Amino acid sequence: MKIEKAQTKALLWLLIVLILSVSLRVMLLGAYPPQTFGDTNGYFRAAKAVLNGFDNYDGTRTPVYPVFIALLGSERGIYIGQLILGVFITAAWFVIGYKASGRLSFAVLIGLAHSLNPGQFFFEANLLTETLATFWLMLALLGAYFWLSDDSHQSIWLGLGIGISASVAALTRPQFIFLPFIISIFLALTFKDRKFHFNFKPILSVMLPAVLIIGGWMGWIQSRYNIFSLTVMSGFHMVQHTGYYFEDVPDEYAALRDVYLDYRQDRMETYGTQSNTIWDAIPAMQEAAGMSFYQLSRTLQEISIQLILTHPWQYLLRVIKGWLYFWRAPIYWDSTAFSIPILADLMGIWAIVARGLMLITNMVFIISSILALISRKLRKVWQLAHFQWLLAGTIWGTSILTSLVEHGENQRFLIPIQTAVFFWVLWILYSMLIKNFSKVKMNMSLEEK
Repeated sequence: MKIEKAQTKALLWLLIVLILSVSLRVMLLGAYPPQTFGDTNGYFRAAKAVLNGFDNYDGTRTPVYPVFIALLGSERGIYIGQLILGVFITAAWFVIGYKASGRLSFAVLIGLAHSLNPGQFFFEANLLTETLATFWLMLALLGAYFWLSDDSHQSIWLGLGIGISASVAALTRPQFIFLPFIISIFLALTFKDRKFHFNFKPILSVMLPAVLIIGGWMGWIQSRYNIFSLTVMSGFHMVQHTGYYFEDVPDEYAALRDVYLDYRQDRMETYGTQSNTIWDAIPAMQEAAGMSFYQLSRTLQEISIQLILTHPWQYLLRVIKGWLYFWRAPIYWDSTAFSIPILADLMGIWAIVARGLMLITNMVFIISSILALISRKLRKVWQLAHFQWLLAGTIWGTSILTSLVEHGENQRFLIPIQTAVFFWVLWILYSMLIKNFSKVKMNMSLEEK
């Protein structure tokens, strides 16, 4: 009877959180139009190729978001689809929060932390990959939580579902290419009764879809464009790092080097940074070297690898700077796009407050996760279970990998994992609060006696 009552209460609170979530999104849909960015046209072009059976697919984008666009069609349809995904993601965080803590207050907090975060909320209006990537990441994490929480859930089928979700996340946002591997390791290797236990099932079931889906896509890119990567853009992305010392490119590539340096100088004079120079320079570099788009990407990849090997400390410095930039993700929205001015003003205040909370939360996560790694006492006080460490590993893996391969617009790559950061920090604060409350309650009981 008590269990049924608790379940009914949990469903009631989930319904309240979802009503708030849906209400906000209905308001957004009515007052704020879908937003396009520089990358949006590339995804729509890829979607047209999908509808033509991938005949004219240029390999510049991974396929999942173009398929999503092809299925939903119009900009408004995609917008509505992403708003619906946001509601599902909110529900998934509520479920994990309730199951992990056993407390509805924590479940409501983490559900609202996702739904009321304008960094998530506004991005659902943006015609970019982040919301869809967050959804697939969330499915993989939800499956991983159920695997870790109860041995009876540890089936091959659940493992396959986790592996498919993680792999599709990688083909939505390439930064998650490591996700199937890290999840399979965390599910396979657990620590109980002061001993490590290894379970081979998640290695097989999670990694099998990854090999087939991610490996199959990379094999297709290799066979068609002679570039072994998730996209044909890897060479251009690497120049985001190596462009800072591109003057050291060997003379055999002088034509490419000189064109790039001219464009770099112009961008430095205009913006004060060389970041994103490559996107303006590509046509001129192709013309100067007589290379196709794909030949240029392969060549720039080779050049960049050589530059990184000969300038390891400069590369490391850029990686560290990129990693710091990663944690400074802004709120991606346009205040002038609101049809109701007073809503724009209110959202502006909300965005400022939320951005400050995000920056503080990110800093707390970095410090606390490092401290917890080296302090057994803190791990015990904060009641960090295997799932929390999976979240921390996913967050750290994302921040490091994106910084290794990108030194430009890598701040928005934080968006899919921002609620995971909130979960970690809220869990720590909640654990300490409950522990202190229990101590006070115990002292009061002793005084009464």
